[in-house]
Amino acid sequence: MTTQIRHRRRLLAVAVVLVALTGLLVKVAVSASASVPPTPSGWSLVWSDDFNGSAGTPPSSAEWITDTGHGYPGGPGNWGTGEVQNYTSSTSNVSLDGSGNLRITPLRSGSGEWTSARVETRRADFKPAAGRVLRIEGRIQMPDVTGQAALGYWPAFWALGAPYRGNYWNWPGIGEFDIMENVNGINSVWGVLHCGVNPGGPCNETTGLGASRACPGSACQSAFHTYRFEWDRAATPNQLRWYVDGQQFHSVSQGQLDAATWDAMTGHGGYFLLLNLAMGGAFPNALAGTGTPTAATVPGHPLLVDYVAVWQSGTGPTPTATPTVTPTVPGGVDARSTIQAERYQAQSGTIVETTTDTGGGQNVGAIANGDWLRYDGVNFGSEPARQFKARVASGAAAGVSGLVQVRLDSPSAAPIGDFALAGTGGWQSWRTVPANISGVTGTHTVYLTFSSGQPADFVNVNWFTFSTT
Repeated sequence: MTTQIRHRRRLLAVAVVLVALTGLLVKVAVSASASVPPTPSGWSLVWSDDFNGSAGTPPSSAEWITDTGHGYPGGPGNWGTGEVQNYTSSTSNVSLDGSGNLRITPLRSGSGEWTSARVETRRADFKPAAGRVLRIEGRIQMPDVTGQAALGYWPAFWALGAPYRGNYWNWPGIGEFDIMENVNGINSVWGVLHCGVNPGGPCNETTGLGASRACPGSACQSAFHTYRFEWDRAATPNQLRWYVDGQQFHSVSQGQLDAATWDAMTGHGGYFLLLNLAMGGAFPNALAGTGTPTAATVPGHPLLVDYVAVWQSGTGPTPTATPTVTPTVPGGVDARSTIQAERYQAQSGTIVETTTDTGGGQNVGAIANGDWLRYDGVNFGSEPARQFKARVASGAAAGVSGLVQVRLDSPSAAPIGDFALAGTGGWQSWRTVPANISGVTGTHTVYLTFSSGQPADFVNVNWFTFSTT
């Protein structure tokens, strides 16, 4: 699922043949949901989610961000792909099914508006250590719909380079790994690499470097299949590999790309993972030869995800580019944990960048008057929190300063506390600044808002936390 419009001209002929073959396939019973497989010998589990939970509940907010609307704030419209649906957080569009699966369901309203869902991991540091292999895997059943009724369906399981968060205009240089893509109910999985520049460049954008094949045994739409991507830093030159049900069908070697392109794609802090079901857009339109979805497209056929897991070859500690994942408590994120600034649910006006602060990872930057960050489900517990601390830096010029403010449940609510900040000596010159706040209990949406009398950027934020004293 690219973040810019793609046309897939080179794959059109293959797709047409596969459409013809789809009608010849006999459907088989859907396999029962399975747990995340045991970690293979010689590997370490980095992260996983097997989507266990009660039917009708949303995916874990500690692990997943649910995207909404028609694009990231400040990013390209229609998610850069021309897709038409409105992504929502409604459990009608995205929820657990009670049988160990995540269910993403596209719906069409009486007025013709399409809604669906897109989720992405909070973690954005998936990257193999030097000399090791990273394996990203999901067990997925594509929407069980084919033919005219499937026109416009575009499910995907993919990864984006972490620097895309908060920028939204640096694609494809930061890299994109499409682990599983499918359109229009065709019995085929596409694996694609996006990199370099757009249009053209070493990855032939907007098409990318891709390959496709039919799902082994049973059709992609009629059964669960396992889709896997491997990033191999043990091989010389390094390798990227794509698999379906353990059968490799695509690879890209470091030797195929120039050094600058490879470094831009792999030299940052890592990748975050995404699952979504788009409706319409450049890819399904190109293969259908018409705009999609059409009047014949039938809503309500879900994408089912049994598990997503990430392993790394070797044993022992697994290095990460991002500090420890924020702990959670029943009811949300623990307010007394170290909440990483880049793990927001929404933002306005900011970017995410690599930090040199202790622990590495990323910080939120380019913050100026009127910008804000939103964090959902922050649980303060029953003992009132009375202090706020934030790790901040500023390279603002002399005379430029501003306020870092904390608000609850609305960006326009009265601040419960704030502190002033002027230049600290540089945008990566960090200090921890405390502020008293009015006592807070319970679970809230926390907004960090930023106010300044000057239009220039005045602060970067790495992390924040709350305490009783």
